[in-house]
Amino acid sequence: MMRGWPRQDGRKGIRNVVAVAYLVECAHHVARQIAAAQPEAAHIIGFPGCFPNDYAQRVMERLCTHPNVGAVLLVSLGCESFNRYQLEQVIRASGRPVRVLTIQADGGTRATIALGRDWVTAQAAVLAAQPTVPMRVDELVVGTVCGGSDGTSGITGNPAAGLAFDRLVAEGATCIFEETGELIGCEAIMQARAATPALAAELRASVEKAARYYATLGYGSFAPGNADGGLSTIEEKSLGAYMKSGQSTISGLIKPGDIPPRGGLYLMDVVPDGEVRFGFPNISDNAEIVEMIASGAHLTLFVTGRGSVVGSAISPVIKIAANPHMYRRLADDMDVNAGRILEGQATLAQVGDEIYQKVLALASGGKSRSEDLGHQEFILTYKSFQPIGPACLPV
Repeated sequence: MMRGWPRQDGRKGIRNVVAVAYLVECAHHVARQIAAAQPEAAHIIGFPGCFPNDYAQRVMERLCTHPNVGAVLLVSLGCESFNRYQLEQVIRASGRPVRVLTIQADGGTRATIALGRDWVTAQAAVLAAQPTVPMRVDELVVGTVCGGSDGTSGITGNPAAGLAFDRLVAEGATCIFEETGELIGCEAIMQARAATPALAAELRASVEKAARYYATLGYGSFAPGNADGGLSTIEEKSLGAYMKSGQSTISGLIKPGDIPPRGGLYLMDVVPDGEVRFGFPNISDNAEIVEMIASGAHLTLFVTGRGSVVGSAISPVIKIAANPHMYRRLADDMDVNAGRILEGQATLAQVGDEIYQKVLALASGGKSRSEDLGHQEFILTYKSFQPIGPACLPV
C-alpha cells in the first residue's frame, strides 16, 4: 500500500525532504556545503539570477511548498533582488518550518554553513519521525519527459510510458506531458483528443507558438545526438515524443507552476509567452522536470534512447531505456529496459505494466536508480508567461 506524508493543503508527499534553497548564485556554494551534512535528507534547489523574475519567484514558491518537501532553509547573500520575504511568508503559511540565513549578516561562509547544518540536521531528525498515512493512486501527480532520444524511443520507451499514463489516468491520477517544442507536426492528432473544442484550439496554439519561438532562434529542439541516433527531422522526433502521452482524453493545458485542479491528462506549455527574450525555452531536460515538479509532480518518467543519467532534487525520476544496447552499457542507471521489446523479450503491454508498477513502488518508499546514485540535478532560469485562459481548464 502506498503511504504519504500529509500536508496542510490536503496533498500528500511520497518524500519528506529538507529543501535548501539558494536565492542567488553567490549563495550556491554555501547552500551546497550545508546540504552536504544530510546528503539524502537535504536537497539543493535555487535560482542563480541577481535580477528579479516573476516566473522564477512563482516556481520557487511552488517547489518550496511541494508535497515532497517537509521543511525549507533559504540561503541568501543579502543584496540580491529575489523576494525572500515573500517566499518565506508563503512557506510559513503552508505549515512548513522555514528559516532564512543571510550570508552578509550571519558572519560569512563558515559561520553560515555551521548555522545551516545545525538547522538542517535538526529538521531532518524531526521529519524522519513524522508518521505517514495511506495514499491512493488518484492522489498521485506523475510527469513524463524524454531526453537523448533516438530511433528506438518512439517505438519502445515512449509508447510504453504512454500505456502507463493511460492506466494511471484511468485510476484517477494526474499525468503531465510537455515539450511543446517537440510536438511540432502532432497538432491535429493532439487536437482530436482534447476534452473540448476550445481546449483543442489552445493545444494547437501552444505548439504553433513553440514553432515560431524556435524559428526566431534559428534552432529547433533537435540535437546532433538525435541525428546520430537515427532521427531525421523534428517532426519525426515529435511523433515519437508524442507517444509518451498515451491515448487518454487531454483534460487541460497548464503552464509551469499551475496545479491541475483534478485528475486527468494535461499538456504543459513550457515555451515562454511574448517576444524571445531569454534564449532557449529549456536548456536541459532538468529544466522541464523542475517545471513539472512546480506543478505538483511527485515523480517523473524519463525515457531515453541515447542514455541520460540525471535524476532530480525533490521528486524521484524513473529512467526508461528505449535502446537495448544503451541499456547494457548503462544498466546501473536505468530502472526499466524497454529495449526488450525490440529483442522480442517483452511486449509493449508488459513494459507498460512494469513502468506502472515502478511508479507504485516509488510512491510506496522504494528508490529509483538515480536516487540510489545520489543524483539531485536542478536548474531554474529566466522565463516569462501570461496566465492561462478559461478554455485551458474546461470543467
